[in-house]
Amino acid sequence: MSSETRRPYRFRWSHPATLALIFVMTFSVQRLLRAEPPTAPAPKDFAAAGRVEPAPRGTSDEREAPPPASTLATGYGIIEPVHPETRVAAPLPSRILELRVAEGQHVAVGDPLVVLDNAAEAAALAAAVADVAGAKAQLERTARGSRSEEIQAALGDAETAKARAALSQGIADRLQSVAAAGATTVDELDRAKRQADADAASARAAEARRASILAGSRREDVELARAQLAAAQARRDQAQAVLDRLTVRAPIAGEILQSKYRAGEYYQPGGDPLITLGDTSHLTARMDVDERDVGKVVVGATVVVRADAYPGQDFAGTVRELGRRMGRKNVRSDDPAQRNDTKILEVVIGLDAPTGLIVGQRVTCYVVGGAPAR
Repeated sequence: MSSETRRPYRFRWSHPATLALIFVMTFSVQRLLRAEPPTAPAPKDFAAAGRVEPAPRGTSDEREAPPPASTLATGYGIIEPVHPETRVAAPLPSRILELRVAEGQHVAVGDPLVVLDNAAEAAALAAAVADVAGAKAQLERTARGSRSEEIQAALGDAETAKARAALSQGIADRLQSVAAAGATTVDELDRAKRQADADAASARAAEARRASILAGSRREDVELARAQLAAAQARRDQAQAVLDRLTVRAPIAGEILQSKYRAGEYYQPGGDPLITLGDTSHLTARMDVDERDVGKVVVGATVVVRADAYPGQDFAGTVRELGRRMGRKNVRSDDPAQRNDTKILEVVIGLDAPTGLIVGQRVTCYVVGGAPAR
Protein backbone atom coordinates (compact mmCIF):
# COMPACT_ATOMS: atom_id res chain seq x y z
CA MET A 1 0.00 0.00 0.00
CA SER A 2 1.00 3.55 -0.65
CA SER A 3 2.23 5.47 2.19
CA GLU A 4 -0.39 8.05 1.48
CA THR A 5 -3.84 7.20 2.81
CA ARG A 6 -7.00 8.18 0.88
CA ARG A 7 -9.42 10.45 2.56
CA PRO A 8 -12.85 8.94 3.12
CA TYR A 9 -15.73 10.36 0.91
CA ARG A 10 -17.88 12.83 2.76
CA PHE A 11 -21.40 13.50 1.52
CA ARG A 12 -22.25 17.16 0.79
CA TRP A 13 -25.75 18.54 0.05
CA SER A 14 -24.37 20.91 -2.58
CA HIS A 15 -23.59 18.03 -4.91
CA PRO A 16 -27.18 16.81 -5.57
CA ALA A 17 -28.42 20.41 -5.65
CA THR A 18 -25.92 21.20 -8.38
CA LEU A 19 -26.99 18.12 -10.35
CA ALA A 20 -30.68 19.08 -10.00
CA LEU A 21 -29.98 22.62 -11.17
CA ILE A 22 -28.14 21.31 -14.23
CA PHE A 23 -31.04 19.00 -15.02
CA VAL A 24 -33.65 21.77 -14.74
CA MET A 25 -31.65 24.12 -16.92
CA THR A 26 -31.19 21.44 -19.55
CA PHE A 27 -34.93 20.68 -19.55
CA SER A 28 -35.85 24.39 -19.82
CA VAL A 29 -33.50 24.95 -22.74
CA GLN A 30 -34.90 21.95 -24.61
CA ARG A 31 -38.47 23.14 -23.94
CA LEU A 32 -37.70 26.64 -25.26
CA LEU A 33 -36.13 25.20 -28.38
CA ARG A 34 -39.20 23.05 -29.10
CA ALA A 35 -41.79 25.75 -28.17
CA GLU A 36 -43.78 27.89 -30.65
CA PRO A 37 -42.66 31.52 -31.33
CA PRO A 38 -43.83 33.86 -28.53
CA THR A 39 -45.71 36.07 -31.02
CA ALA A 40 -47.86 33.21 -32.34
CA PRO A 41 -51.27 33.04 -30.63
CA ALA A 42 -51.93 29.95 -28.60
CA PRO A 43 -55.22 28.01 -28.73
CA LYS A 44 -56.27 29.54 -25.44
CA ASP A 45 -55.76 32.98 -26.95
CA PHE A 46 -58.16 32.13 -29.78
CA ALA A 47 -60.70 30.95 -27.24
CA ALA A 48 -60.35 34.14 -25.19
CA ALA A 49 -60.69 36.36 -28.25
CA GLY A 50 -63.81 34.58 -29.44
CA ARG A 51 -65.77 34.87 -26.26
CA VAL A 52 -68.64 37.40 -25.99
CA GLU A 53 -69.16 39.05 -22.65
CA PRO A 54 -72.79 39.94 -21.94
CA ALA A 55 -73.51 43.54 -21.01
CA PRO A 56 -74.49 44.20 -17.39
CA ARG A 57 -78.16 44.39 -16.66
CA GLY A 58 -79.67 47.81 -17.30
CA THR A 59 -76.80 48.93 -19.56
CA SER A 60 -76.00 48.72 -23.25
CA ASP A 61 -72.94 47.34 -24.92
CA GLU A 62 -70.66 50.37 -25.43
CA ARG A 63 -68.14 48.67 -27.67
CA GLU A 64 -67.53 50.64 -30.83
CA ALA A 65 -68.89 49.26 -34.05
CA PRO A 66 -66.35 48.52 -36.77
CA PRO A 67 -65.66 51.39 -39.18
CA PRO A 68 -67.55 51.47 -42.49
CA ALA A 69 -66.14 49.66 -45.47
CA SER A 70 -63.61 51.55 -47.63
CA THR A 71 -62.72 53.91 -44.78
CA LEU A 72 -59.87 56.19 -45.84
CA ALA A 73 -59.41 58.34 -42.75
CA THR A 74 -60.80 58.45 -39.23
CA GLY A 75 -60.85 61.29 -36.75
CA TYR A 76 -62.72 62.80 -33.86
CA GLY A 77 -64.92 65.81 -34.46
CA ILE A 78 -67.26 68.22 -32.77
CA ILE A 79 -70.69 69.47 -33.83
CA GLU A 80 -70.85 73.17 -34.72
CA PRO A 81 -73.36 75.62 -36.25
CA VAL A 82 -73.24 76.20 -39.98
CA HIS A 83 -71.17 79.32 -39.26
CA PRO A 84 -68.70 79.73 -36.36
CA GLU A 85 -70.27 80.66 -33.04
CA THR A 86 -70.57 84.36 -32.23
CA ARG A 87 -69.54 85.35 -28.72
CA VAL A 88 -71.41 88.57 -28.06
CA ALA A 89 -69.83 91.13 -25.70
CA ALA A 90 -70.50 94.68 -24.51
CA PRO A 91 -68.12 97.60 -25.22
CA LEU A 92 -67.88 98.80 -21.61
CA PRO A 93 -68.24 97.41 -18.07
CA SER A 94 -71.53 97.83 -16.29
CA ARG A 95 -74.13 96.14 -14.13
CA ILE A 96 -76.58 93.91 -16.01
CA LEU A 97 -80.03 95.44 -15.76
CA GLU A 98 -82.07 92.96 -17.78
CA LEU A 99 -81.66 89.78 -19.85
CA ARG A 100 -84.08 89.80 -22.77
CA VAL A 101 -83.40 86.24 -24.04
CA ALA A 102 -83.03 82.70 -22.76
CA GLU A 103 -81.01 79.71 -23.93
CA GLY A 104 -82.65 77.95 -26.86
CA GLN A 105 -84.49 81.08 -28.03
CA HIS A 106 -84.17 82.13 -31.67
CA VAL A 107 -83.48 85.80 -32.42
CA ALA A 108 -83.24 87.99 -35.50
CA VAL A 109 -80.60 90.54 -36.41
CA GLY A 110 -80.90 93.60 -34.17
CA ASP A 111 -83.03 92.00 -31.44
CA PRO A 112 -82.05 93.21 -27.93
CA LEU A 113 -80.21 90.58 -25.91
CA VAL A 114 -78.94 92.30 -22.76
CA VAL A 115 -79.66 95.72 -21.24
CA LEU A 116 -76.96 97.23 -19.02
CA ASP A 117 -77.53 99.86 -16.32
CA ASN A 118 -78.48 103.06 -18.20
CA ALA A 119 -80.24 105.40 -15.74
CA ALA A 120 -77.70 108.24 -16.04
CA GLU A 121 -77.48 107.91 -19.83
CA ALA A 122 -81.28 107.96 -20.20
CA ALA A 123 -81.49 111.18 -18.15
CA ALA A 124 -78.77 112.78 -20.27
CA LEU A 125 -80.70 111.88 -23.41
CA ALA A 126 -83.90 113.43 -22.02
CA ALA A 127 -82.05 116.69 -21.28
CA ALA A 128 -80.54 116.72 -24.77
CA VAL A 129 -83.97 116.21 -26.35
CA ALA A 130 -85.33 119.15 -24.36
CA ASP A 131 -82.41 121.32 -25.55
CA VAL A 132 -83.26 120.46 -29.15
CA ALA A 133 -86.87 121.49 -28.63
CA GLY A 134 -85.80 124.84 -27.16
CA ALA A 135 -83.34 125.49 -30.00
CA LYS A 136 -86.05 124.75 -32.59
CA ALA A 137 -88.42 127.23 -30.94
CA GLN A 138 -85.72 129.90 -30.85
CA LEU A 139 -84.96 129.40 -34.55
CA GLU A 140 -88.62 129.65 -35.50
CA ARG A 141 -89.01 132.82 -33.48
CA THR A 142 -85.92 134.40 -35.02
CA ALA A 143 -86.84 133.45 -38.56
CA ARG A 144 -90.49 134.52 -38.26
CA GLY A 145 -89.77 137.91 -36.69
CA SER A 146 -91.98 139.89 -34.30
CA ARG A 147 -95.71 139.35 -33.98
CA SER A 148 -98.25 142.02 -34.96
CA GLU A 149 -98.88 142.86 -31.32
CA GLU A 150 -95.17 143.53 -30.77
CA ILE A 151 -95.05 145.71 -33.88
CA GLN A 152 -98.03 147.77 -32.71
CA ALA A 153 -96.48 148.18 -29.28
CA ALA A 154 -93.22 149.37 -30.84
CA LEU A 155 -95.10 151.90 -32.99
CA GLY A 156 -96.97 153.21 -29.95
CA ASP A 157 -93.76 153.54 -27.93
CA ALA A 158 -92.14 155.47 -30.76
CA GLU A 159 -95.09 157.89 -31.06
CA THR A 160 -95.23 158.39 -27.29
CA ALA A 161 -91.51 159.12 -27.11
CA LYS A 162 -91.79 161.54 -30.02
CA ALA A 163 -94.67 163.44 -28.38
CA ARG A 164 -92.82 163.58 -25.07
CA ALA A 165 -89.74 165.00 -26.79
CA ALA A 166 -91.84 167.67 -28.57
CA LEU A 167 -93.48 168.66 -25.27
CA SER A 168 -90.16 168.94 -23.48
CA GLN A 169 -88.69 171.01 -26.31
CA GLY A 170 -91.68 173.37 -26.22
CA ILE A 171 -91.31 173.93 -22.49
CA ALA A 172 -87.60 174.67 -22.92
CA ASP A 173 -88.32 177.16 -25.71
CA ARG A 174 -90.89 179.05 -23.64
CA LEU A 175 -88.57 179.29 -20.67
CA GLN A 176 -85.86 180.57 -22.97
CA SER A 177 -88.13 183.37 -24.26
CA VAL A 178 -89.11 184.57 -20.76
CA ALA A 179 -85.67 184.24 -19.26
CA ALA A 180 -84.63 187.68 -20.64
CA ALA A 181 -87.47 189.35 -18.68
CA GLY A 182 -86.39 187.60 -15.46
CA ALA A 183 -89.58 185.46 -15.22
CA THR A 184 -87.56 182.27 -14.58
CA THR A 185 -84.28 181.29 -13.08
CA VAL A 186 -81.22 180.01 -14.85
CA ASP A 187 -81.51 176.70 -13.01
CA GLU A 188 -85.06 176.07 -14.24
CA LEU A 189 -84.06 176.90 -17.78
CA ASP A 190 -81.10 174.50 -17.59
CA ARG A 191 -83.27 171.63 -16.28
CA ALA A 192 -85.81 172.21 -19.05
CA LYS A 193 -83.10 172.03 -21.71
CA ARG A 194 -81.66 168.82 -20.24
CA GLN A 195 -85.12 167.23 -20.08
CA ALA A 196 -85.74 168.18 -23.69
CA ASP A 197 -82.43 166.58 -24.75
CA ALA A 198 -83.21 163.37 -22.81
CA ASP A 199 -86.70 163.04 -24.27
CA ALA A 200 -85.31 163.64 -27.74
CA ALA A 201 -82.79 160.77 -27.22
CA SER A 202 -85.55 158.46 -25.98
CA ALA A 203 -87.60 159.31 -29.05
CA ARG A 204 -84.71 158.43 -31.33
CA ALA A 205 -84.18 155.07 -29.51
CA ALA A 206 -87.88 154.20 -29.78
CA GLU A 207 -87.83 155.03 -33.45
CA ALA A 208 -84.80 152.78 -33.96
CA ARG A 209 -86.58 149.90 -32.19
CA ARG A 210 -89.63 150.46 -34.36
CA ALA A 211 -87.51 150.37 -37.51
CA SER A 212 -85.74 147.22 -36.35
CA ILE A 213 -89.00 145.40 -35.67
CA LEU A 214 -90.45 146.47 -38.99
CA ALA A 215 -87.28 145.31 -40.81
CA GLY A 216 -87.43 141.80 -39.23
CA SER A 217 -84.59 139.56 -37.95
CA ARG A 218 -81.09 139.89 -39.32
CA ARG A 219 -79.53 137.10 -41.36
CA GLU A 220 -76.77 136.71 -38.76
CA ASP A 221 -79.35 136.12 -36.02
CA VAL A 222 -81.05 133.42 -38.07
CA GLU A 223 -77.74 131.70 -38.80
CA LEU A 224 -76.83 131.83 -35.11
CA ALA A 225 -80.14 130.21 -34.17
CA ARG A 226 -79.60 127.49 -36.77
CA ALA A 227 -76.11 126.77 -35.46
CA GLN A 228 -77.43 126.50 -31.91
CA LEU A 229 -80.07 124.01 -33.12
CA ALA A 230 -77.45 121.90 -34.93
CA ALA A 231 -75.29 121.80 -31.80
CA ALA A 232 -78.27 120.72 -29.70
CA GLN A 233 -79.11 117.96 -32.19
CA ALA A 234 -75.50 116.71 -32.14
CA ARG A 235 -75.56 116.52 -28.34
CA ARG A 236 -78.84 114.61 -28.55
CA ASP A 237 -77.38 112.10 -31.06
CA GLN A 238 -74.31 111.66 -28.88
CA ALA A 239 -76.46 110.93 -25.82
CA GLN A 240 -78.53 108.49 -27.89
CA ALA A 241 -75.39 106.68 -29.07
CA VAL A 242 -74.10 106.36 -25.50
CA LEU A 243 -77.46 104.96 -24.41
CA ASP A 244 -77.60 102.53 -27.35
CA ARG A 245 -74.20 101.09 -26.38
CA LEU A 246 -75.77 99.83 -23.17
CA THR A 247 -78.25 97.66 -25.08
CA VAL A 248 -76.49 94.65 -26.60
CA ARG A 249 -78.22 93.47 -29.79
CA ALA A 250 -77.92 90.32 -31.88
CA PRO A 251 -75.35 90.75 -34.68
CA ILE A 252 -76.69 87.70 -36.54
CA ALA A 253 -79.85 85.64 -36.69
CA GLY A 254 -79.59 82.38 -34.77
CA GLU A 255 -80.16 80.48 -31.55
CA ILE A 256 -79.02 81.44 -28.05
CA LEU A 257 -76.56 78.65 -27.21
CA GLN A 258 -75.26 79.85 -23.85
CA SER A 259 -75.74 82.67 -21.34
CA LYS A 260 -73.54 82.71 -18.22
CA TYR A 261 -74.79 85.94 -16.64
CA ARG A 262 -77.88 86.89 -14.65
CA ALA A 263 -79.58 90.20 -13.96
CA GLY A 264 -77.78 92.18 -11.26
CA GLU A 265 -74.33 90.72 -11.98
CA TYR A 266 -71.45 92.95 -13.05
CA TYR A 267 -70.04 92.48 -16.53
CA GLN A 268 -66.37 93.17 -17.28
CA PRO A 269 -65.10 93.12 -20.90
CA GLY A 270 -62.43 90.51 -21.54
CA GLY A 271 -64.09 87.78 -19.48
CA ASP A 272 -66.79 85.33 -20.48
CA PRO A 273 -69.03 86.54 -23.32
CA LEU A 274 -72.48 87.81 -22.43
CA ILE A 275 -74.20 85.58 -24.97
CA THR A 276 -73.01 82.76 -27.25
CA LEU A 277 -75.02 82.82 -30.45
CA GLY A 278 -75.04 80.48 -33.45
CA ASP A 279 -77.00 79.70 -36.59
CA THR A 280 -78.31 76.17 -35.94
CA SER A 281 -80.55 76.01 -39.00
CA HIS A 282 -77.83 73.70 -40.39
CA LEU A 283 -75.16 71.82 -38.44
CA THR A 284 -71.63 70.85 -39.39
CA ALA A 285 -68.94 68.64 -37.89
CA ARG A 286 -65.39 69.95 -37.53
CA MET A 287 -63.14 66.91 -37.87
CA ASP A 288 -59.48 66.54 -36.86
CA VAL A 289 -57.64 64.66 -39.62
CA ASP A 290 -54.21 63.26 -38.70
CA GLU A 291 -51.38 64.63 -40.81
CA ARG A 292 -50.64 61.18 -42.27
CA ASP A 293 -54.21 61.01 -43.66
CA VAL A 294 -54.41 64.52 -45.10
CA GLY A 295 -53.79 63.31 -48.65
CA LYS A 296 -56.79 60.96 -48.45
CA VAL A 297 -59.39 63.67 -47.80
CA VAL A 298 -60.77 65.92 -50.54
CA VAL A 299 -63.69 68.32 -50.83
CA GLY A 300 -66.84 66.40 -51.75
CA ALA A 301 -65.78 63.14 -50.11
CA THR A 302 -68.48 61.11 -48.36
CA VAL A 303 -68.33 61.01 -44.57
CA VAL A 304 -70.07 58.84 -41.98
CA VAL A 305 -70.52 60.48 -38.58
CA ARG A 306 -71.29 58.51 -35.42
CA ALA A 307 -72.16 59.71 -31.93
CA ASP A 308 -71.98 57.71 -28.70
CA ALA A 309 -75.44 58.99 -27.80
CA TYR A 310 -76.94 57.18 -30.82
CA PRO A 311 -75.34 53.72 -31.04
CA GLY A 312 -75.97 51.96 -34.30
CA GLN A 313 -77.02 55.14 -36.12
CA ASP A 314 -74.95 56.74 -38.88
CA PHE A 315 -75.22 60.40 -39.93
CA ALA A 316 -74.31 61.04 -43.55
CA GLY A 317 -72.23 64.04 -44.54
CA THR A 318 -69.93 65.52 -47.14
CA VAL A 319 -66.57 67.25 -46.83
CA ARG A 320 -67.32 70.91 -47.41
CA GLU A 321 -64.08 72.68 -46.57
CA LEU A 322 -60.43 71.86 -45.84
CA GLY A 323 -58.22 73.85 -43.50
CA ARG A 324 -55.33 75.93 -44.82
CA ARG A 325 -52.73 75.06 -42.17
CA MET A 326 -51.90 72.28 -39.74
CA GLY A 327 -52.56 72.78 -36.06
CA ARG A 328 -53.07 71.12 -32.72
CA LYS A 329 -55.87 68.71 -31.95
CA ASN A 330 -59.19 70.30 -31.08
CA VAL A 331 -60.96 67.16 -29.85
CA ARG A 332 -59.40 64.66 -27.47
CA SER A 333 -60.89 61.34 -26.44
CA ASP A 334 -60.77 59.70 -23.04
CA ASP A 335 -58.33 57.07 -24.32
CA PRO A 336 -55.05 57.42 -22.35
CA ALA A 337 -53.15 55.80 -25.22
CA GLN A 338 -54.13 58.51 -27.68
CA ARG A 339 -51.29 60.69 -28.93
CA ASN A 340 -51.94 64.40 -28.48
CA ASP A 341 -48.67 65.72 -29.89
CA THR A 342 -49.49 65.06 -33.56
CA LYS A 343 -50.51 67.74 -36.01
CA ILE A 344 -54.01 67.74 -37.53
CA LEU A 345 -55.89 69.46 -40.33
CA GLU A 346 -59.36 70.82 -39.65
CA VAL A 347 -62.03 69.55 -42.04
CA VAL A 348 -65.57 70.95 -42.10
CA ILE A 349 -68.26 68.36 -42.85
CA GLY A 350 -71.77 69.33 -43.87
CA LEU A 351 -74.38 67.02 -42.36
CA ASP A 352 -77.39 65.96 -44.41
CA ALA A 353 -79.82 65.16 -41.56
CA PRO A 354 -78.34 66.13 -38.16
CA THR A 355 -81.56 65.67 -36.20
CA GLY A 356 -80.72 64.91 -32.58
CA LEU A 357 -77.16 66.22 -32.63
CA ILE A 358 -76.25 69.11 -30.32
CA VAL A 359 -73.72 71.88 -30.75
CA GLY A 360 -70.52 70.96 -28.90
CA GLN A 361 -71.19 67.19 -29.02
CA ARG A 362 -68.19 64.97 -29.73
CA VAL A 363 -68.48 62.56 -32.67
CA THR A 364 -66.34 60.13 -34.64
CA CYS A 365 -65.99 60.78 -38.38
CA TYR A 366 -65.10 58.28 -41.08
CA VAL A 367 -64.10 59.45 -44.55
CA VAL A 368 -65.07 56.61 -46.88
CA GLY A 369 -64.01 55.78 -50.46
CA GLY A 370 -65.60 56.96 -53.65
CA ALA A 371 -64.51 60.59 -53.34
CA PRO A 372 -64.12 62.67 -56.47
CA ALA A 373 -60.64 63.19 -57.80
CA ARG A 374 -58.71 66.33 -57.03
